[in-house]
Amino acid sequence: MGEVKANVEPNSKFVARAALYMALSEGREDEMRLKQDYQQQGLTVAAVNYGGQAVASVTKVVERAVVAAKREGVIIDVHNEEGAVAGAAHEALNQILTKAIGLNIGGKIGIARYHDHITVAMVMEIGLLHLNEVAVGMAHRAV
Repeated sequence: MGEVKANVEPNSKFVARAALYMALSEGREDEMRLKQDYQQQGLTVAAVNYGGQAVASVTKVVERAVVAAKREGVIIDVHNEEGAVAGAAHEALNQILTKAIGLNIGGKIGIARYHDHITVAMVMEIGLLHLNEVAVGMAHRAV
């Protein structure tokens, strides 16, 4: 999963795939391997877990995406880059939130950037006890 092909010029689709693979990564070791692979292609990537009650967690999920992107060097501490990640994270979350109203959510956010392309992908488990639905949301911004 997430294999990086040599001599491929990254574009929006490539960046989106990288964000999704980061969100699907199985753990820290897998994240680090993907991060190294994508860095060789000139991408910067990040991943962060999240969870909680769906509606009450919206702000926290968006903040986690922005903090992770800054921590991993995907963006710098300027309002337009923070806003791009926050907006993409909010849009990705909105794509799947209606399925989760009144339920708990948990999953991982993947963020990828190549030059002015930034994509945020979310893989989310939605449910109660062991009866989970799985959903994916993704959004792209240009900075």
